[in-house]
Amino acid sequence: MSFTYDDVGATRDRPGFCPPGFHLLHVRTRLGEGLDVFRQASEAVMTWEMHRALGVGIAATAPRAAPDVDVTVTLGGVIKAPCRVVWTVDEHRRAGWAYGTLPGHPERGEESFVVDRTGDGTVWLTVSAFSQGAKWYARAAGPATRGLQQAYARRCGTVLRGLVGEPKD
Repeated sequence: MSFTYDDVGATRDRPGFCPPGFHLLHVRTRLGEGLDVFRQASEAVMTWEMHRALGVGIAATAPRAAPDVDVTVTLGGVIKAPCRVVWTVDEHRRAGWAYGTLPGHPERGEESFVVDRTGDGTVWLTVSAFSQGAKWYARAAGPATRGLQQAYARRCGTVLRGLVGEPKD
């Protein structure tokens, strides 16, 4: 299956890029401080643990995120969103990945989940995406769909903060 959008890999290659007609998402959440928090958060993101803890269904063709791994996210047991990992990063201060949408996904675009540790030791999760409705119901929902995406990205940060032992909001 082919991706349902152009600019594959843009969340890595061109941060903040948003193709015409798409909507940009950028949510950054402080997770805590220190190397242990970074390592735990990175592992939770790379192994789908964060997504599973969100309560969404995850079916992946590999136990860890890696390029070309297919992932289907199931929301509410009804909406299936097939994706493919387009890039990963696993560095001393940065770890994460992005997936792009495949045919059958209600949206088209790309979304990344990256954990980074800044020079002062603070650990952050950044969720970035560009998307537009692909299915009629996603297009019809318009601004409500974008609101749900914002809420989902914020929830990723809250859940991941809880997984690494930091207090939840």
